[in-house]
Formats: sequence, structure tokens, C-alpha cells
Amino acid sequence: MDLDELIKRLDLDTKAGLVAGQDRWSLPATARIGLASLVMSDGPIGVRGTRQTPDDPSVALPSPTALAACWDPELARAVGRLLAQEARRKGVHVLLAPTVNLHRTPLGGRHFECYSEDPLLTGLVGAGYVSGVQDGGVATTVKHFVANDSETQRYTVDVQADERTLRELYLAPFEIIVKQAKPWGVMAAYNSVNGATMTEHGPLQNGILRDEWGFDGFIVSDWTATRHTERAAKGGLDVAMPGPITPFGPDLAAAVRDGRVPEDVLDAMVRRVLLLAARVGILDGAEPAVTTVPEPIDGGALAREVAARSFVLLHNKADLLPLDATKAGMLAVLGGAAKDARILGGGSAVVFPEEVISPLDGLRRAFPNVTYELGADPRTQLPPLGDNADLRWRALDADGGEVATGPLENGQIRWIGEAPAGVDPKRVRSVEIAGRFTPFETGRQTFSFIGLGQARLEIGGTVLFEQSTMPSGDDPFTAILNPREERFDVDLPAGQPVEVSFRLTPLGLERGINKYVWIALTLGHSGPESDPERRIEKAVAAAKNADVAVVVVGTTDQSESEGFDRTTLALPGPQDELVRRVAEANPRTIVVVNAGSPVEMPWADDVAAVLLTWFPGQAAGAALADVLNGTTEPGGRLPTTWPKRTEDAPVLNVTPTDGTLRYEEGVFIGYRAWQRGDTEPAYWFGHGIGYTDWAYESVEFAPSDEDPDILGTATVVVRNAGKRPGREVVQAYLAPTEPDSERPHRWLAGFASVTAEPGRTATAVITVPRRSRQVWRDGGWRDAAGGHRLEVGRSVADRRLTVDLSAGTVAG
Repeated sequence: MDLDELIKRLDLDTKAGLVAGQDRWSLPATARIGLASLVMSDGPIGVRGTRQTPDDPSVALPSPTALAACWDPELARAVGRLLAQEARRKGVHVLLAPTVNLHRTPLGGRHFECYSEDPLLTGLVGAGYVSGVQDGGVATTVKHFVANDSETQRYTVDVQADERTLRELYLAPFEIIVKQAKPWGVMAAYNSVNGATMTEHGPLQNGILRDEWGFDGFIVSDWTATRHTERAAKGGLDVAMPGPITPFGPDLAAAVRDGRVPEDVLDAMVRRVLLLAARVGILDGAEPAVTTVPEPIDGGALAREVAARSFVLLHNKADLLPLDATKAGMLAVLGGAAKDARILGGGSAVVFPEEVISPLDGLRRAFPNVTYELGADPRTQLPPLGDNADLRWRALDADGGEVATGPLENGQIRWIGEAPAGVDPKRVRSVEIAGRFTPFETGRQTFSFIGLGQARLEIGGTVLFEQSTMPSGDDPFTAILNPREERFDVDLPAGQPVEVSFRLTPLGLERGINKYVWIALTLGHSGPESDPERRIEKAVAAAKNADVAVVVVGTTDQSESEGFDRTTLALPGPQDELVRRVAEANPRTIVVVNAGSPVEMPWADDVAAVLLTWFPGQAAGAALADVLNGTTEPGGRLPTTWPKRTEDAPVLNVTPTDGTLRYEEGVFIGYRAWQRGDTEPAYWFGHGIGYTDWAYESVEFAPSDEDPDILGTATVVVRNAGKRPGREVVQAYLAPTEPDSERPHRWLAGFASVTAEPGRTATAVITVPRRSRQVWRDGGWRDAAGGHRLEVGRSVADRRLTVDLSAGTVAG
């Protein structure tokens, strides 16, 4: 199909409208050329669709960091195909994923949504994911281009990084994905890089991404990231989201009429949108890029497989794991995170699965004797009011009249993207959670609310709060994603019902909902506090009486989420104290860490086993049971280095100074930086053990004479030296033979996975890219001076065999 001929049939206003969102999630249809509306959706771990509601459930897969821990691009491709299947089911054409920013620092708030601290691992997993989604005829938007590696002031921060650092680290995953997977879309980030806002950054978007790498897809803004009509259009941005009010549309048409933006620039933007529409099959007369989609995938089964494959077993003293369910005896399962699993991160990663299997539920199904105690509650905000409460929601007009009402399961409302049936959004000015609550116990009841706008809280006829709650900072999404909680104490007798009401006029709603629905409010509650010490004592008693103690610890929405960076890696609440006391009571203690990114584990050496489960998705408990009882081997390897203490991490700076965040560390982040210091991390990049042992027997390296992009191929023979079948991730690192202060000691050059039965050998074939031996210097990629060796092994710190690439010799 001749797209230029279609463009000639469009007037200026229509063309300008095609590159501006018509609402929160879509672009407009144009009947005269047979173009249907293009629909986008968040989707790193599941396809939410255009409605953010449990009424429209989605498969919830493990977090991206968990997927990277599998070290398996083909598994990532399967994940992508499942997400494409989900997108087609929901009428979505573009998935706003994957996130391939790097783990520059463990304090990064969106760490869980990114893959790794290493650009090669990030790029290869990301390429698998993109290929899988596009196998299913659905587009991706690789994001956030570029250097959006932290959350503090993300909307305005100017990242200052030299060209070598950008090329060798932060641009590298995007380059790998563009060249290997040929994505149909890229998302421009909020931040600036070296003085230019990314949505307007012509040298990076037009110069490097398009002209140098050959990217032929469309570039969409992060939501509300487009600031300036003329600069964004000329700087390479194709689509401004969300709508209906954007700097494109009528403003762009006016800029073309005034001569500030050449019409051929707009035509190129429209051409890329039409190419995307053709690829996803919504342009009449154009053959879609995919005419036969892959075979259907069982989403629940794949979620369970990926979770178990991602779990990283850090240590396993005396081979306590796996447990024989028929002989394990009594399991004491402890910790708030065991009962209320955190299966996903916040913000863009939120979806609503049809079913969630908590760790406690999964273990109860797999082991005959399980007891549970809370021990420690990691939450720092009160849970929504629910127990012993009869609640309703009420949508109110400007005069306080009821527009609509309906029942509420608990004290939380999330209307994002769409209001409930029967609600006319244009009439709504405020929303109320109201009903009757009957205390279980006499004493001090604590109520809380979360919501931005004009708030009014009334309990038992007493107004406790009536004023505005205003957000702070320059990023509106940060305020929305991490709002402040207000708390109030009320003494109430047991058994006597009281009326409760929390009414909110959300910010921007004074004049009605005129852009898109975004209403979020919570009425929280906790009863008379049980003594935290008593909780731990009960958990310790359960551990003493059990054969095995399983303590589940983790982060919370308030300690790790999109919208803010962390200030500490310490676990929230008294969880460390719980682990310490339980370990003293029972030497057979297993700690399960439910966190999307590194946390401090001061008790690690004192427990029998530590298992990282990340944010494990909807099958959390089922996968945990599979791993603990040996049905599945924990297959994960760390995609990022874990510090012992927050202050040990080599890069901690996430706070801009006068609006600028300087990447003064250059190329030395993650294990590249740890290798230069005197402090050992808790666990190195690439670390992870399974339920068997591996012997590394031989390695050979064959240089490539045919492909200029390939340095050569390493062939590694390993033997399963244990008593159980297993899977090994064979890792290859390139290192200069002579020390070079301007380069890391070694860096990942490739990897491959193998499986073998006990006593059998397996051969891993690892392709090593030529880029691994190059540095960015004098405006181009140059072969680094001096010799290099290839080191293969189980992690960056556990290297078993070495090949001198110049001499061809092998050393053990």
C-alpha cells in the first residue's frame, strides 16, 4: 500500500489529529482512508487494557527483574507471545513495554520494572520480549528512551552523561533491541539528557535511533511528557499522549500553517503512524505484519513456570531444600507477606488477575501440615476498611446530590480510565465512601484516608478533617502514585455501630471529568493495636514447635514503587527482627524475600536458606510450593548485584542538584563498579544455585571470520556433578589481559543455558559479539587496545575456565 497516497487524501487538521491522543489510551480513527482507532495499554507484566478495574482481569506475570533472572531470551519471547494474546483479547494494538532502563543504583524506584544492571542481559531479554509480542501482531514501545533510570524529579531532571557512558551503557539495550527485534515503537522519556528534553531530542531520536540504527517505527511520548509543539515535532516525536488536549492536534496544525513546522515533517509523522496501523492490522487494504498468530498459550501455566524459573536460591545450608512434602513435618509459615503476597509493582505495572495464589495458600495446598502466624506486618499504611463494615460508594454532583451509588467490598475506590456503569462522569464533582462500621474490640480505633483534593472525613458524627490535601513536587504522577496518608484516632466501644464517611473532591474535578477518569481514594482502618512484640513472640513459638520455619518478608507499595526512589534498602517494619528471632528458635529456617529489587538481609548468614522470589505474579504461592518441594528447581541467577548495606552500593545518587543529575560514575555501575572497590557485596551479579552441582570441564573459542558483528563462539562443556537433574546458566565474561583504569575488570559478553541429568555432560554454545571488545572513543566504536581473555563460570565472581583470545590457551 502507498501510504503517501493516503496522506495526500487528508487535510491538515486531520493529519495533525492523527498524531495526538483522542483520549487516555487511543488515537482517532479516520474513515476516509479506512483507519481504525489505535489502542494502547500499559503492559510490562500484563495487559491492563483501557480499564483499570478488577472487572476486566488480566494475566499477571512476574516482574521484569524476575524475567531477567531467568537469563533466557526464548522464555522472554514466550512471555511476549502470551502478552500479545492478551492484547488481542482486549482489543489492544500497542503494548507500552518493555522498560529497558538500567539498574544504575539499587535505590531506583522503578528498579523492579527494569531488567538488569547489565546492558547486554537487558538488551537480549528485551529483544526476546519484543519479538514475542510482535510475533502476535501487536506493537511494543521500548522505553524509556533514554536515561530515565530513577524517579526523583523524573519529569524535569536533566541527566548529564558523557557520550561514552550513554553509548556503552544506557543506549546499548535500545540498540540491541532495535537491531535484533526491529520494534515497531519506542517511548520517549520525561527527562532531559545533556540539556534537551527527550521528547524534543533530535540528535538522539532522529540522529542515533533513526539514522544510525535504522529504526523505522513510531516514537510516542511518555504520558504528558510533550511540552512544546514545534520542538517536539522537529525533534522526532510522532505521537503526543494522552489526549484529548496535547501540544499536537490543533496546535500542530497551527504551527504548520504559520510555517513554524514544515508540512513534510508532519507528513513523516503521519506516515509512521499509518505504517504502525498497517502492521497491527487496522488499516484497510494493508496486509498486517502478522497474518497467522502463534498457538494459544496457557497464561496461568506460563506465569507459574516463569515464577519458579526466576526464583534465585542464594544459599542452602546442609541441602535443607528441597523439602519432601511427605516427610517435612510441620511447617510454620510466618510474616504478613506470606498471607498478602505482593505480586507486582505499582504504577504502570498494575493489573488485576482473576486469581492470586498467596505463599500461604500455595504451601497449604502442597504440604499437609502448615500453621501460620503474622509475626510482623510490613505495611506502613493502614489497610482499607473492610472487616465488619457495610460500605457503599456514592458519586455526587456539584450540589451534593447523588448521581449514582453502589456497594463496596472495602474502603478503596479506583476509577481509572472508566467510571462504573450508570455514572455520568460529566456530572460528578465528588465521590464518597460511606456506611456503617462495628468495632470488634473496645479501644482506640485508627482511621486514615488517602486522596488528593478537597477531603472530608467524618466518624460517628464527628468531623475529623475538612480541608484540601495538595500534592508537592513537580511531577503530578508522583503525587498520584505515592500520596500522603492522614491518620486519626477515635475511642469506640465494641459492638456499637457507627456511621463512617470519607468524601473527596479530587483535584481537577471541580469542573467535572473532562479529560479522562482518574479517581483514587482510600478509607483505611486498624483496630486497637496488638502488641508488636506479642506478634513476634507468637511467631517464635510457632517456629519452635515446627520442623521447618518459612518466613516471608518483603517490600510494600510505600517502600518500593513507581513515582519515587528509595532512601534505604532496609525492609520496612519489624521484619528483620522477626527473622532474627525465628532463626534463633529454629535452625531450619527458610527466608523467602518478596521484593522487586535488592533489600538488606542482615540475618542471611544465620538462616538455613534464602530464596528470592521478586514480585512473582499471580502464581506466587504455587511456584513457591513447586520450588520448596522440589517439583521445580529454582532456576534464577541474579540480574543485579545485591549490597549488604545501603551505604555500600557504589552509586546512590538519585537526587538532582539544581535540576541536574550527573552520572559522574561514568561506565562504572553495578558489578563494574563493585569490582573496583574494597567492599564485597552480599551476592554478586549472576549468582544463584540450584539443587545440583556443576563441574566446568572445558572451553574452546572459535573466532568469527564471516560476521563482522560477531567476535567468535565459545563452546563450554559442563557436567552435572550432583544427584538431581538441573539447569545451569553458563556465563562468559570478557576481561583485558592488562589492567586498564578506564575500563571495568570484566563485563558480560554472553551466556547460554543447558540442562543435564546427574552425571551427564552438556555443551553450551555462547555467541560473543564484537561490540564486547570495543569502546566508544573519538566519535565511534574502536577495538580496544591490548589482549583479552574470556572467562566462563557461574557468576561474575565465580569464574571456572579462561581462554586467552590472543594465545588460544585455556586455564582452569
